[in-house]
Amino acid sequence: MPKVRKVKGKKVAQAPFKAQSRVKKTTNPLIEKRPKNFSVGADIQPKRDLSRFVKWPKYIRMQRQKKTLLQRLKVPPAVNQFTNTVDRNLAKQIFKLAHKYRPETKPEKKVRLQEEAKKKAEGQQASPGKKPVVLKYGINHITTLVEQKKAQLVVIAHDVDPIEIVVWLPALCRKMGVPYVIIKGKARLGQLVHKKNATAVAFTGVKTEDRSALTNIVEAAKTNYLNRFEEIRKHWGGGVMGAKTIAAMAKIEKAKRKTLQQ
Repeated sequence: MPKVRKVKGKKVAQAPFKAQSRVKKTTNPLIEKRPKNFSVGADIQPKRDLSRFVKWPKYIRMQRQKKTLLQRLKVPPAVNQFTNTVDRNLAKQIFKLAHKYRPETKPEKKVRLQEEAKKKAEGQQASPGKKPVVLKYGINHITTLVEQKKAQLVVIAHDVDPIEIVVWLPALCRKMGVPYVIIKGKARLGQLVHKKNATAVAFTGVKTEDRSALTNIVEAAKTNYLNRFEEIRKHWGGGVMGAKTIAAMAKIEKAKRKTLQQ
């Protein structure tokens, strides 16, 4: 008996999905749709952050270039020590104490001299009185005070330009045994002595009620700077590459390791 071949039936395609009926959104006829057209001479473009495309003033560009260079190049310890500034709490204590010993302003000095002249004109002998205890400023004056060991604490700004003005001052303070601190902001020091900027200020004395506060600051200054002077003078700075350079160097190192493993 001959074998009967089974005929395979064609697969019937599945019925298409029933088209979903779209829900028509109801729009408010009172509110008209007005799409914006940003072509030339039409609607105003939205505001964007264009700071990347701004040509900044030269002094700003130089500041940024200098900052980047100090990160990239190797910085000698004498210059790098100015990046080691005091923490916020200690800085707050120093400024709080220094604010009490701000020198007199020009108007105050004028009033004082007028009163003295008035007393002299009336025939009264003006008593000299005690010398006021105030902050000392001016790099030459502070140098003299440190050499004579009259300064009890020297506060140096970290961003003096050119740095050569104060780069030798920490070494002099260490040699004479005078405590010193490096603090952020020559402008902040300038405000204490009614000037635009100040490279450094010095305490030559304080009142009896503030002696404990000054002693605490001096102890912190000795711990962070004087006692660590040998360590600071050996510590170089800089040598920090950018993100692209680090990624490229990592890629080269990875390729080297892969070659060695083969």
